[in-house]
Amino acid sequence: MSPINQRRLKVFLANRRGYWSLWLFGILFFLSLFAELIANDKPLIVSYSGHLHFPALRHMVGMPGIPETEFGGEFATEAEYRDEFVAELIREKGWMLWPPVRYSYRTINYELPSAAPSFPTSENWFGTDDQGRDVVARLIYGFRISVLFGLVLTFFSSIIGIIAGAVQGYYGGKTDLFFQRFMEIWSGMPQLYLLIILASFVEPNFWWLLLIMLLFSWMALVGVVRAEFLRGRNLEYVRAARALGMNNRQVMFRHILPNALVATMTFLPFILSGSITTLTALDFLGFGLPPGSPSLGELLAQGKANLHAPWLGITAFTVLALQLSLLVFIGEGVRDAFAPRHNR
Repeated sequence: MSPINQRRLKVFLANRRGYWSLWLFGILFFLSLFAELIANDKPLIVSYSGHLHFPALRHMVGMPGIPETEFGGEFATEAEYRDEFVAELIREKGWMLWPPVRYSYRTINYELPSAAPSFPTSENWFGTDDQGRDVVARLIYGFRISVLFGLVLTFFSSIIGIIAGAVQGYYGGKTDLFFQRFMEIWSGMPQLYLLIILASFVEPNFWWLLLIMLLFSWMALVGVVRAEFLRGRNLEYVRAARALGMNNRQVMFRHILPNALVATMTFLPFILSGSITTLTALDFLGFGLPPGSPSLGELLAQGKANLHAPWLGITAFTVLALQLSLLVFIGEGVRDAFAPRHNR
């Protein structure tokens, strides 16, 4: 590691809020990647007649479920482990190990103590939504899909934005002029309304929403990269690289781009938080992920529609606020680490 990167790391570690936010966000995201092993309506391990089965793991990797006849049942369809009849069959010759939350994001609890949305109990820690689904399970799965969506969108947006900014700043002239006018027109459009209109033409899913939001999110880094390339294209080391016979692509991406990436790194956590917020807003308005998908925005909409069940809005707001706050604190730490005053 170079001395300047060592100083950046030291500055980031000195920012305790950003450092611990990174740890906490990393732990939460890592755990959410294994949501099927934390919240599932299928047991982790089933021991029957001396044989071990792993229903939750099979479901996680997309393998077909274990039929009920495997445990002495009557139907060849996948066993319903929450059914008392199937559970009794397994207990006669074995045992089951359940995950901490015995519900998936789409599992409906038909034994609620009151009408849905049901208040929090020892069975449903944060209650259920208006369809009887466990709120904790939907929060875990919703947290995962929102972060994954934001990461994928940030990755592709950064690639397009960096390339566009590099071309503008390096070539300048008419290329920069026409590109800037195009961006002024494109950025002046009402993005949220256009996202809603475009999302209403197709059946929404993860990849369609990603493509639609990518139409506008790529502009976030163009200005920063363009400014770095405008500044760096006339520096001495760039002129020396041209004199040595390097072509434009080599000069752009081997010499100028590494310096431009220093400035872009500070924007990535904020772009990620903005992507999560946009997805949550679309889900809240009903133009986001398909109905039934685990979503923080859909849970917020349920809280708005069921004011007599405050646990819905409070839990969704708390998770979303924690998620975005951690990303902002991480962004502040990265911004301080890459600030020019710490690199001298």
